[in-house]
Amino acid sequence: MSEPARTTRRTLCATGAAVLLLGCTEPEPDAARSLRAILGSADATAAGFARAEGIREFVFPADHGPHPAYRSEWWYLTAVVSTAHAATQPAPREFGVQFTLFRQGLEARSTDTPIPNKGPEAWRTGQGYMAHVALSDITARRHLSAERFSRGHPELAGVHAEAFRVHLDDWQLASTGDAFSPLRLTVMTDDFSADLSLTATRPAILQGESGLSRKGPDNASYYYSVPRIEARGEIVVGGSSHEVRGLAWMDREWSTSVLGDTYQGWDWFALHLDDGRDLMLFQLRRIDGQTDASNAGSLGDGKVSRTLNAGEFSLTPIEHWRGWPVAWKLVIRGVEPQQYVIRAAIKDQLMDTGVRYWEGVAHVVDNEGRRVGAGYMELTGY
Repeated sequence: MSEPARTTRRTLCATGAAVLLLGCTEPEPDAARSLRAILGSADATAAGFARAEGIREFVFPADHGPHPAYRSEWWYLTAVVSTAHAATQPAPREFGVQFTLFRQGLEARSTDTPIPNKGPEAWRTGQGYMAHVALSDITARRHLSAERFSRGHPELAGVHAEAFRVHLDDWQLASTGDAFSPLRLTVMTDDFSADLSLTATRPAILQGESGLSRKGPDNASYYYSVPRIEARGEIVVGGSSHEVRGLAWMDREWSTSVLGDTYQGWDWFALHLDDGRDLMLFQLRRIDGQTDASNAGSLGDGKVSRTLNAGEFSLTPIEHWRGWPVAWKLVIRGVEPQQYVIRAAIKDQLMDTGVRYWEGVAHVVDNEGRRVGAGYMELTGY
């Protein structure tokens, strides 16, 4: 990296949250408003940006890349891995790994706008980036996290569709060849590092209405998932290295307005069931306490994916930790009703970052108390 880039990067990191919040204003103290500031709301700053308003055709690999015509976008990967396969490990260790890159448009841009790789013009991407990484060390019962900010610049942060790469400094998720999969995730912080090889074993699925995910009566996002990815690699934490294997999940969303003023936040789950099914659920929490018609999910086995609407499932909190609901009763209705408990693997998996939220490993338990799945749970606005 050149010295001018390093100098500018230091300046941007000092004011990273302001860059992403547009206009260098202080975040509002209310949790839901802070989330809307990052993820979008129907206000004047949305002028000039495209909106997710109708069903579109998804085209890959292009849609793995950025959509700068829309204001907000993220690339989100979670993995639950363990050392259970390693014969030399005295007792299995379980870990959760999270990597998220957020893109925030500082000005509306067309995908056709070329950006030079060098010189002053390279700074004119019109984009701000925020990256979050976290490690849940289930056995040690600790959660470690870190975040970074950067203005968009080829040497600092950005996204490429082909060959696929998202990065902020040396935190990176990238294809290892010409195809999208396999991928490699590499992150290193003062507290931990993760180096994972990731191979998608199922195709991307479009969430909602053919990829149009409603977020209330007036808002929506474009949303797809790569729901089942084999993960293997190395985690280093506490001075020890661990060879791990497990399953990962990747989510992609982009939009300009995704959270209206009538909502406090959302609860989201991405779960791998041991019977081979993949389950995604989210519910929007209304200020008036009513069930929202936009609540949705999907349940699939790699061959058939069933869309779940708001009336086909319910999520009821049954245990709290410091105000955060860390255990839920899940009921899936239909021809073959199903009931589970989704419980945080450890209670404290709080992302105490610029935007405060709960994100971490959850276990799925059946009516007889047997673990039948695992994945990630995200809670916002509490």
